[in-house]
Amino acid sequence: MNLPSRFPRLLLATALTAISPGLVSAQNYPAKPVRMLVPFPPGGISDTLARITAQQLTESLSQQVIVDNRPGAGTTIAADLIAKAPPDGHTIYFTDVTTHAINASLYTKLPFDSIRDFSAISLVAQTPLVLVVHPSMPVKSVADLINLAKSKPDAIVYASSGNGTIIHLAMEAIRAKAGIKMVHVPYKGSAPAAAAVLGGEVAASFTTTPAALPYTKSGRLRAIGVSGAKRSPILPEVPAIGETLKGYDIILYSGVLGPAGIPAEIVNRLHADLTTMLKQPKVQEQWARYGATPVFMSSAQVTEHIKSEITKLGVIVKASGAKID
Repeated sequence: MNLPSRFPRLLLATALTAISPGLVSAQNYPAKPVRMLVPFPPGGISDTLARITAQQLTESLSQQVIVDNRPGAGTTIAADLIAKAPPDGHTIYFTDVTTHAINASLYTKLPFDSIRDFSAISLVAQTPLVLVVHPSMPVKSVADLINLAKSKPDAIVYASSGNGTIIHLAMEAIRAKAGIKMVHVPYKGSAPAAAAVLGGEVAASFTTTPAALPYTKSGRLRAIGVSGAKRSPILPEVPAIGETLKGYDIILYSGVLGPAGIPAEIVNRLHADLTTMLKQPKVQEQWARYGATPVFMSSAQVTEHIKSEITKLGVIVKASGAKID
């Protein structure tokens, strides 16, 4: 019996689907709109960078990328949704990777593994925090702050966006490295913490670069340090805290993850599109407007970076005593 000539091709396609369904789906990716979960409410720096990224991916993928804000529980609600999502590349996660790393030590029990249950796709931005003080404070540098705290233990009250947040841990890292004592007052978010400094309720706090700029320029707040080892291009006149405290380097890293098991072809496609995006002058200008700079790492390097951040920040979490059940 003579079989139709197309029969071998059909048989081969069926075999390939049975052996590697991911390979076939990758060839057609994306087959529908892509949902990008963001674990923060609209308006913050992570949400802003996510929306720029979604717009660029919409163009490069020729498929709509929809931002879906899922705030709550220190980003763990959104992270859990991602960990349990189908690994087909149609649900991805734009997150503050630094907070993702903190949560591995901060929470006594998570419904996911911070490494094993995620596909690392790409980092896209790094953004330092800015240490600001009320202008009535008799300090103009991090060294002044440390000296004042040493002369008057527990006299300096600082605000954070909550126990175990990056804004809290950034100050705890100063306290631990400098051997000083300060009083911590947690607020429900970075905006209330910054407002507390503006109102003179507390002496100091860390905040994001975009949030700090209007107030430092108007003199309502004084910027005394940025939270990296090097100065920020957007605030070159403000010293890096690492210039005073050797080894200090607390940076917000933004990136794109997905559920574990996304086919390598899809990860590589998304990574390539994001890398191309970051090289565009218009995107670099937008990043600079928000105090961010592009980050170029392979997907494998992103995984190693997250592991390193979990270890580094875990030490600070333990020293701070912060813990969430």
